[in-house]
Amino acid sequence: MMLQGQKSNQPGLIRHLLVLVMLFIVFAIPAARAAEEAGANNGTQVLEAFDRQQVQRVNQASELSDHKKHLVMFLMGVPLLLLLLITGGLGIATGVYGKHLFIPHMIFAGLTITLALAHVIVGLVWFYPF
Repeated sequence: MMLQGQKSNQPGLIRHLLVLVMLFIVFAIPAARAAEEAGANNGTQVLEAFDRQQVQRVNQASELSDHKKHLVMFLMGVPLLLLLLITGGLGIATGVYGKHLFIPHMIFAGLTITLALAHVIVGLVWFYPF
């Protein structure tokens, strides 16, 4: 008798499982796919917005006013002039007065040349062709 009772429950259990699987397929899978697509669309929108902001930042960074450009050139020119005067003074002290300042003279000459090259490059990039 038990076997007959269990056999009659098994088809009902199988039906319930099939109904649950069908409901899962009908409702859960399309919802998951929609969430994935919405997430992908949202991610794409976020990346596009980030790219637009990045382009705006680059444009703003590259758009220096002439006043700022002149200020930077002046701030590079003042130490360049000081280094040039120090280098000349050390050279005169070494050559004319016989002081042992050749090594500091060469160090300051190297710094002067380096800053002069940077000053020229920045000036050409910003102000050529005037």
